[in-house]
Amino acid sequence: MIRPAIRILGIDPGLRHTGWGIVGIDGNRLTFIACNCIHTNEKATLAERLVTIHDGLSRIVAEFAPDEAAVEATFVNRDAVATLKLGQARGIALLVPARAGLSVAEYAPNLVKKTIVGAGHAEKVQIRKMISVLLPKADPETEDAADALAIAITHAHHRQSMTAKAMAAKLAARVATG
Repeated sequence: MIRPAIRILGIDPGLRHTGWGIVGIDGNRLTFIACNCIHTNEKATLAERLVTIHDGLSRIVAEFAPDEAAVEATFVNRDAVATLKLGQARGIALLVPARAGLSVAEYAPNLVKKTIVGAGHAEKVQIRKMISVLLPKADPETEDAADALAIAITHAHHRQSMTAKAMAAKLAARVATG
């Protein structure tokens, strides 16, 4: 039985720059589809910037019709206000694909780095180099777009174990309810 290629949307959320990348996976073969970055106006209000991210991601989902999505998890830094704003951008990044009916996975930055480079504390330069090895046709213009491709690739590598866990949880819930 031949399985059709699955399109995965990776999102690297940010209030100033939200990177996105789409890869196809067909069996063990990864293919580059597209990547770019949604830029917001730093002089706009927070609400206006969130609308820009929402509308941009909505266009991407409509145009490329991904089957699944993956978003980088938020890390907490010393600046609580910046972390909160990043969390709001991340909420939009989770909401848009979920509203489109896609399953949305979340990955910690260290897991993305470990999956792509083999080390959880890899530098951005190392991630870009590995993206060019894994997806030779990809040429992300920004680090955010490269990170989004890395998130999509991470999901491609981990999606089967996540699907198995979700199915096991559903089965356990059915058994528990009798």
